[in-house]
Amino acid sequence: MSSPLTDLFPHPIVQAPMAGGVSLPQLAAAVSEAGGLGFLAAGYKTADGMYQEIKQLRGLTNRPFGVNVCMPQPEHGESGAVEVYAHQLAGEASWYETELGDPDSGRDDGYDAKLAVLLDNPVPVVSFHFGVPSREVFDTFRRAGTLTLVTATTVEEARAVERAGADAVIAQGVEAGGHQGTHRDLPENDGSGIGLLSLVAQIREAVRIPVVAAGGIMCGSQIAAVLAAGASAAQLGTAFLATPESGAHALHKQALTNPLFARTELTRAFTGRPARGLVNRFVREHGPYAPAAYPEVHHLTSPLRKAAAKAGDAQGMALWAGQGHRMARELPAGRLVEVLAAELAEAGTALSDLPLPGGDPR
Repeated sequence: MSSPLTDLFPHPIVQAPMAGGVSLPQLAAAVSEAGGLGFLAAGYKTADGMYQEIKQLRGLTNRPFGVNVCMPQPEHGESGAVEVYAHQLAGEASWYETELGDPDSGRDDGYDAKLAVLLDNPVPVVSFHFGVPSREVFDTFRRAGTLTLVTATTVEEARAVERAGADAVIAQGVEAGGHQGTHRDLPENDGSGIGLLSLVAQIREAVRIPVVAAGGIMCGSQIAAVLAAGASAAQLGTAFLATPESGAHALHKQALTNPLFARTELTRAFTGRPARGLVNRFVREHGPYAPAAYPEVHHLTSPLRKAAAKAGDAQGMALWAGQGHRMARELPAGRLVEVLAAELAEAGTALSDLPLPGGDPR
């Protein structure tokens, strides 16, 4: 299904933007050079830090790429709960010999400044997480020649994305690693996420704009499945986490296939927003008590996560990962794109060879 978005890259493979230093320019460049769509993550960076990474990426490839921006978060009135959680984390701070972070370090992640940079220096694609920008924002990017995408986790959110004027929607299934891109963080909805194949099929019926499928995708046959369900492309994050170009900590990469980390779980323990990661000590001990307070909890635990990584303690790190983490392959990013494309072609051939009802071959 051709569209202005998918016409930008030969293979229907999008590298998910992973904030926190994972989606390095080297990773995005390798994916784009191999025929996918590489992405930078502007989350938790300054506007200038984002700009410097864009400059570096442009020096590595002439191929199209994208930049992901996190939406500003509304006030939630959980300051008392954050204080209680801070008291609970005091032992962690003592153990790692660090101070807890300031929960009031900012709510908008430099949103306006980042949009200004992206409009002054247009990039091919910009995506948004945690909400939907105004129609004016989409119209402005369209005039700048930038295509826009927004994450949605429900049919209702996908409809809101289309109404606002985005060029495509990212259907994020509950299997996805990292933060769920829900437009409103409602604790009463915890645990009610929709599986990717069901979500893609439902969104495809509900909107006319292209759908990019995201959530637990690790191999070409899974890409074929979401394309068959109606997606125009697949977005993969955890699959690229273990590549040498990824900026993930070595312990994070190793944990993906380490039997010690047997499963993933959606947790608020590290950031105050539901995010899927490998279950470790920190998740087990603090997940049940973490308040719905993003980004306050993110700021609060940031020094703890950094100290744990410095100490080489994976039990105190945020090990974001999708449900397919055990299928991670330690391949160079460009080679992984080639392998995924070959697996996709093989899956398509196998599908075409299946007999039709009644025994007739296709």
